[in-house]
Amino acid sequence: MNLHLSALLLLLVILLPSGKGMFGNDGVKVRTCTSQQALCFFGCPPGYRWIAFCHNILSCCKNMTRFRPPQAKDPWSH
Repeated sequence: MNLHLSALLLLLVILLPSGKGMFGNDGVKVRTCTSQQALCFFGCPPGYRWIAFCHNILSCCKNMTRFRPPQAKDPWSH
């Protein structure tokens, strides 16, 4: 039983998107991170720079203004 539960948990963790995800993700606003003009994510999406940790598992990420990679462009924007 524990093996099935562990396999299900691993599958869910692998399938969960980090960063922006399928429908877009604006991040989580945490006071310590927003004081740096940044947002918290489960791992920084492309086009964001890692600054620090928000709580235990979230990453405080700041939007890059220079040298943005081509993957940072939102595919749904025109």
